[in-house]
Amino acid sequence: MKILFASSEATPLIKTGGLADVAGSLPAALNNIGQDCRLILPGYPDVLEKADNLQSLTQLEIAGETSPVRLLQGSCGPHRVPLYVIDAPHRFNRAGNPYLSPEGMNWPDNAERFSLFCHAVTELALNRIDHDWQPDVVHANDWQTGLIAPLLSTQENRPATLFTIHNLAYQGLFDHATFLRLGLPDELWSYHHLEFHDQLSFIKGGIALSDRVNTVSPSYAAEIKTAEFGYGLEGLLNHRKDHFSGVLNGIDYHEWDPLNDRHIDTPYSAESFADKRNNKLALQQEYGLPEDENIQLFGYIGRLVDQKGVDLILQVLPGIMDAGAQMVMLGSGNKDLEHALEKISNRYHSRVGVFIGYDEGLSHRIEAGCDSFIMPSRFEPCGLNQMYSLRYGTVPIVRRTGGLADTVVDVNPTTLVNGSATGFVFDNADGSSLWGAMEHAINFYRRSATDWEILARTGMQQDFSWEASAQHYLELYQTAIDEPGL
Repeated sequence: MKILFASSEATPLIKTGGLADVAGSLPAALNNIGQDCRLILPGYPDVLEKADNLQSLTQLEIAGETSPVRLLQGSCGPHRVPLYVIDAPHRFNRAGNPYLSPEGMNWPDNAERFSLFCHAVTELALNRIDHDWQPDVVHANDWQTGLIAPLLSTQENRPATLFTIHNLAYQGLFDHATFLRLGLPDELWSYHHLEFHDQLSFIKGGIALSDRVNTVSPSYAAEIKTAEFGYGLEGLLNHRKDHFSGVLNGIDYHEWDPLNDRHIDTPYSAESFADKRNNKLALQQEYGLPEDENIQLFGYIGRLVDQKGVDLILQVLPGIMDAGAQMVMLGSGNKDLEHALEKISNRYHSRVGVFIGYDEGLSHRIEAGCDSFIMPSRFEPCGLNQMYSLRYGTVPIVRRTGGLADTVVDVNPTTLVNGSATGFVFDNADGSSLWGAMEHAINFYRRSATDWEILARTGMQQDFSWEASAQHYLELYQTAIDEPGL
């Protein structure tokens, strides 16, 4: 099957969140099971710099664009995934991340930038560019690719379309004037298509007009069909329920394997679990914390935003310190949260270490060095760090929501007896509930080193590889081809 995978980011080229991990891994997993999956990305500076063997394929004519737009072809990553790049320097070759300026503000032309990207993907999908290759299905991801299905929907001989929601909170909303400025077909301004409360909604276009729609865990698929998590789109998702499903993300065990991780101090596995302590001591040293393998060390990696429950972590930090434990954090986001964490780290530098920003190598060392990983998300479509943590024997503490609920089995008398427990799970998004799970983890850690090791090693033996998820996606693609949803 020929699959065109359209994404606004992908590891190892450009990353702001979990979408990049998926786009960097799923195409490779599909190719490993005999498919022909090709990735297409905007031409950000990092993409142009890090992609392999980029060559110009052709120049594109995109409606409304007067500056040059080129289609480049190459490959990316250790799996050499075939890659197309939309090279439009006036839209993508700029400082900052894919969506925000260096000052942290949305680029004012984001609608134009990703409309251009969607039009270019459409040209390739309709075999108007690379006449040697046309996809059977286009797999679009999140709001930045939400116009692809609407643009393809009226075309003859179009490929099938699948749209994946990685986070419904980010919708790509713009005013009606932007819709007019983009020159989109008039018939798409309808509450059946792109219009959402008198706004242009990129993500609604993907949901309404793709043959199949999915999200990244079964629990999140159920959650976003409710008013609490649906952001006003729950009615549409319920309307499309027969064409909507949840497929749990996988993780790339080539990149995330403590036995073969180039970023960490000492390789280890479930069979050599004792070697994990070396990574703990190295991480404590890196953060300037007292080096003691007996001190329980908690970790957090992620955006510093309310969704991730970072404010709840702030509430329980005094308890962590009172218990004699340590905490290390890596992330960036809300400036108030950044400043609050830096203030606590400076005041309690022997207990709390904070790195504001992102460092891929450090993220691996946190997973390898910590005893436990905290994810108190208010919602979490899938989550990857809890799966990385399980692989690294770093026991997760998570809220029962979305993919966290689908991947972590709570420690309780029943799961301890049957050997299925892998972490600590709590229900309510408040500091006291998080602290209840933390206290359980602290007491369990102190009670028996042997029981803690059994718990950690059980997590290491779970299989969240991409191979199973890739098979599910292949089935979705085939259904989209055989039974168009429009």
